[in-house]
Amino acid sequence: MVPIHHYLLLGAALFTIGVVGVLTRRNIMVILMSIELMMNAVNINLIAFSGRLGHVAGQVFAIFVITVAAAEAAVGLGIVIAMFKNKETMNINEIDLMKW
Repeated sequence: MVPIHHYLLLGAALFTIGVVGVLTRRNIMVILMSIELMMNAVNINLIAFSGRLGHVAGQVFAIFVITVAAAEAAVGLGIVIAMFKNKETMNINEIDLMKW
């Protein structure tokens, strides 16, 4: 049996990689993938604690997180496609739709 701290270290590493990807990258697709990576890190921790404590609540929350991640991916991809058609770039610095 794998100890819980292995799962927590994996989740922390994935979450850190996701945060670094969101903060340093300027490509919209990479940012969306980094957000998905952070959500998956949270899922790993939820499942690890659920298994350790013997409760199903962590698994139920993980299902909700997966549902939110799927909705975020669908809506985010739609917005990215619309912006790419409008501006023909995926660089965040060049997209200024909210500016006057």
